[in-house]
Amino acid sequence: MGVIYALKFGNSRLMLGFYQLFSVPHIKRLQEDKMKHDTALMILKFICNKVCKLETDHFEHCYEAFIMALKNNTTEVIQQIITTFPHSIWYKTVNGYILPQVSIMNRCENVYNFFVHEVTHNKCFHITRVDEDENNLLHLAGRLAPTHKLNMVSGAALQMQRELQWFEEVRKLMRPREREAMNKKEETPWMVFRKEHKDLRKEGEEWIKKTSDSYTITAALIITIVFAAAITVPGGNNGDTGKPIFGTKPSFLIFIFSDAISLFTSTTALLLFLSILTTRYEENDFLYKLPRRLILGLVMLFMSVTTMLISFSAALYIMIGKDNSWVLIIIATITCLPIASFVTLQLPLLVELICSTYGSGIFRKPSDLRITP
Repeated sequence: MGVIYALKFGNSRLMLGFYQLFSVPHIKRLQEDKMKHDTALMILKFICNKVCKLETDHFEHCYEAFIMALKNNTTEVIQQIITTFPHSIWYKTVNGYILPQVSIMNRCENVYNFFVHEVTHNKCFHITRVDEDENNLLHLAGRLAPTHKLNMVSGAALQMQRELQWFEEVRKLMRPREREAMNKKEETPWMVFRKEHKDLRKEGEEWIKKTSDSYTITAALIITIVFAAAITVPGGNNGDTGKPIFGTKPSFLIFIFSDAISLFTSTTALLLFLSILTTRYEENDFLYKLPRRLILGLVMLFMSVTTMLISFSAALYIMIGKDNSWVLIIIATITCLPIASFVTLQLPLLVELICSTYGSGIFRKPSDLRITP
């Protein structure tokens, strides 16, 4: 009986925990969105099955839904329609483009992933297909993305990086001869990319130069401050030996080590930002070279700001906090303010850079699911 009571009591607490969890507004909204999504898929499947049983031409019933789902990057709808009507994968837009072409031009990463990793039959024909101007898929990837897709990424430099990621991803699909194929204008895919992204490259160059220039000034100021602090140590030096008077105190060791770290990291950050300012700013530089330097420079700058404030706090404690332990609490609290401000203002940019450069990205790996149209 005790075991049964314990199980019932445990289940009650578990149910109560789930109820409290789903009572949270954000969790509740997510649950509602998930239910709407599942319901919509059920309705879609039901409609597809009903249309499949009709003796009329299926084209007029599912063409508009298929094209709309294609342009809106809705993979679930496309997958269900292709599963029910395998021939729908050959549907064309008004301009004569098919699924892979539209997904690349409109930068629909979900549809593109579906085509690459889940469609298996006739993929070679899709890849080698060209439009009326003899543009293959890589030519289309070289075109500038729609404005609303570009605006999903902040900053012209990161937008340029995203465009290069698309171009490189499509390039992996193509055979060597198709990567250098000419269209009717006698342009290779890379020539199309450079022409279409000329203005975006200039905007990215200006953005990253202004950003690096601001950080260069900050790093130079920190170098000046911490170098001066290392020479004029708190408490002064012994007149006979020349050594610091408080050289054996733990607080002095914290001061000198944090000051040295701040000097070295700020110098490294300064050199990294200077290397960004003096680069050639070619298209390929925006893919890895420039973002990596900017990421490392921001990390070094954050470390230098943090250790500089720790060094300054240690110096204050050495001078006025030796006999007043409560001063340490005040100093530590005040020190957190500029560090928290720097993190709040600059961390979003750093996180976005890291995710865009080293993250999993918008192109996923092959899945086990295969749709065979």
